[in-house]
Amino acid sequence: LTGLYQAAMAKLLEGLKFLSQDPAVHAMCKVIAAMSVGLVTLAIIAPKSKKGDGRWLPCPETNPSKRKWELFSLHYGIFWISIFAVIIGGELYAWFDRIHYMVVCVGLAAPLLLQPFIFPSITGEAHVPWHGRYSVKANLWIGIFSFIGNYWYTHYFYNVLEAHYTMPSWDLNGVPIPMFFATHFYFCFYHVLSNLALRKTYSSLERGVLRDIFVCSLIFYMSYITAFMESLTISGFPCYGFKDRFLAYTLGSAFYGLYFVVSFPMFLRLNENPSKRSYSLFDAAVEALACGMAVLILLDAVRVWLGADLTFRLNRPCKLDSSLTCEPFNFKTC
Repeated sequence: LTGLYQAAMAKLLEGLKFLSQDPAVHAMCKVIAAMSVGLVTLAIIAPKSKKGDGRWLPCPETNPSKRKWELFSLHYGIFWISIFAVIIGGELYAWFDRIHYMVVCVGLAAPLLLQPFIFPSITGEAHVPWHGRYSVKANLWIGIFSFIGNYWYTHYFYNVLEAHYTMPSWDLNGVPIPMFFATHFYFCFYHVLSNLALRKTYSSLERGVLRDIFVCSLIFYMSYITAFMESLTISGFPCYGFKDRFLAYTLGSAFYGLYFVVSFPMFLRLNENPSKRSYSLFDAAVEALACGMAVLILLDAVRVWLGADLTFRLNRPCKLDSSLTCEPFNFKTC
């Protein structure tokens, strides 16, 4: 454990030193700082709600299951983030093979996927039929959207940003299967955080044009920040990368952020006001599919604007050329 801790700290210090000298990170900090100033200015001038309840979480009386699911997802998020930090910081991935990647990603997704059926009491839904539970609807919504993101959107990153996965893995449509599961717990965490921020905004500001402008600005801000922070935090993982890091952080964050520009406000709608509309599983699936199509159109519009061709490969390049597999798996087909 001592050796693991020392290795993780050394990796952290090395990463901080690199980031402090990286021009792409400096450019992104300037962009984010400018966006933050604009957002704060809007928050100051927007009229505040006369009710003044300003809540982050759903009401415990009228929407207890959604409140408990969001709290569960937040607490679980701390756990899986810690696991990933240990794996990347301690370079444990150096010993991983196809089975290890599957075990880690499926294992970390399993508590979120199985909770509604095995431990429904966590979200206070033990007395609710399985198909009526908010936790099932939320997992279905995120599951559909994250599947579309991996199955389709990843190829846009391959083509537009020249991204690449080079670790050993079984694939589906040219995408490592563990990523389908990893995206699920990533997106659950992201969308709960966006729910908190948007709910706080809607309940704190007076309805009107300024609130609408602030909400749109907040969604763009959160989307860009989320995309950039994910790219930054996994930069220490050598088996996922881009041809041009500066382009990936700047344009890539905006490109990836298109996912969340659509999905953040759409996911908030799910059973947000159950007294007015209670979503069925079918409703959740339809909205997730609609969200997925909207994002696909936006991504393709950017691709066309950039003049990039779109090609789909069933095999990642490292499956055809072993020299492209990341360390420490060099010269082994991925």
